[in-house]
Amino acid sequence: SDTDIPAVAPLRINHRTLHEYQGFVFAVFPSVGGRQYEIDSLDQQAWDGRLPGRTDHVGKQHAFVARPTIGLDEYLYQPRHILAESALVPAKVKASLLSSLDVLIKAVEQYWHTNWTPSRLHGDCHPGNILWRDGPIFVDLDDSRTGPVVQDLWMLLHGSRQDQLMQLDILLEAYGEFADFDQKELLLIEPLRCMRMVYYLAWVVRRWDDPAFPKSFPWIADLDFWQKQPSIFTEQAKLLQAPPLQLMPMY
Repeated sequence: SDTDIPAVAPLRINHRTLHEYQGFVFAVFPSVGGRQYEIDSLDQQAWDGRLPGRTDHVGKQHAFVARPTIGLDEYLYQPRHILAESALVPAKVKASLLSSLDVLIKAVEQYWHTNWTPSRLHGDCHPGNILWRDGPIFVDLDDSRTGPVVQDLWMLLHGSRQDQLMQLDILLEAYGEFADFDQKELLLIEPLRCMRMVYYLAWVVRRWDDPAFPKSFPWIADLDFWQKQPSIFTEQAKLLQAPPLQLMPMY
């Protein structure tokens, strides 16, 4: 593009990139070759810090026309309703699931804030959505949102807390070559992790009637999977109370 942001964009067909067939909305993308992003490569992590820095510089110049803004309603309240109404959630665990989810939601409400400058984001910037071709290329833009720029950074962190601090240092140093990062956004990493966890679960449930989903996510029909969710929600609520990842004191 004229902004030189590396991304695999949908093809324009009859002047449109979004199409519909029998109630299904879809886009068509070109086939682009490349390699899998190496999560343990410090060099690739630096590249991946520069990429959100470049997109943030462009993302703050204009607002999305039709994309939502990351917030508690879409990522927690609506998913909670979907899970409460879904027949996929076994009746014997539904009460426990919703109770632990309510605790998690209340915890997120305490730590979530909107004191950030809105930016257009990739929105789902995990290693699986980065194609490597002499540098990183974004793929899978269907979760693009307006939100805090840390959303396009935190999913690249993995391993122990010490490992994540080292990775965060590399990402933010590279990010800073193109844009200034607001340290207060580091407080949002765990709330965003919680929101993604709940949103993703409801996303699969909501699309279960799509024939592709039972094939791709067979585990969601297992009782054992749902029995584990309350303890996962409870543990994540505890993690919200831990000191946030940070490279310098916040004032």
